[in-house]
Amino acid sequence: MIKSIISTQNPLIKNIVSLQQKVKERKAQNLIVIEGVKEIELAVKSGFLIKKVLFCPDYINLENVKNIFDKIFDKLDIIEINEYVFNKISYRETSGGLIVLAEPKQQNIFDLNVNDNSFFIILEKVEKPGNLGAILRTADAARIDGVIICDPQTDIFNPNVIRSSIGCVFTTNLATATSDEVFDWLRKHKITSYAAALTATVFYHNIDFTSSCAVVMGTESSGLSSKWLDGADNQIKIPMRGKIDSLNVSTSTAIIVFEAMRQRGFIL
Repeated sequence: MIKSIISTQNPLIKNIVSLQQKVKERKAQNLIVIEGVKEIELAVKSGFLIKKVLFCPDYINLENVKNIFDKIFDKLDIIEINEYVFNKISYRETSGGLIVLAEPKQQNIFDLNVNDNSFFIILEKVEKPGNLGAILRTADAARIDGVIICDPQTDIFNPNVIRSSIGCVFTTNLATATSDEVFDWLRKHKITSYAAALTATVFYHNIDFTSSCAVVMGTESSGLSSKWLDGADNQIKIPMRGKIDSLNVSTSTAIIVFEAMRQRGFIL
């Protein structure tokens, strides 16, 4: 039976607002808020466990909600909310009238599949949710083997990451680990690491990316730490012809990743 909520003072509605705003609540409850039809469809297809579904009939009808969840619809806790309540819990304006609560899911680094020509993105201390989301879009577009976040400074399932990744946070093999764990993992699987650095003397397009490898990216403010600059197998850089000496980290990542894909004939 479909439930209904008409008040913003409802405990569930208050809790959703809290989950949207506070990472500590998301971690404590092991829940994330997913907003937007496309993002929710990707989460469902990727096997994320949906706990509650809230829909606003002013924006989406029940039949369309059923189509999105298909075979699992009858097993879900479905809640109808009015426009006022929806606007209270909606993080953005264009979410299509649908919000769900789901359990987060990410892989252990040692469970990532590795083969003779695997390609990974390694991010050290990524800070800005928008940059992480954009990098995840690149990872999905290139269909790489995974994104590894070392010592993360932002919540992977921050609403801004979900929004800026347009749901690619759900389609990408994603793992978090300490830098030491990643170094051990790279050595174990004989994956060559290429650290992007302004101090490098080798341009990225002169590197052979066709074997199993990983590109390592740092923060915009300070780049990579000395640990990664010293610990990576090689350093690479993008030629800069203008007045500035660096690009946005998500742009830089896309440039290097798609050079690797070009060398591989766009086949992984």
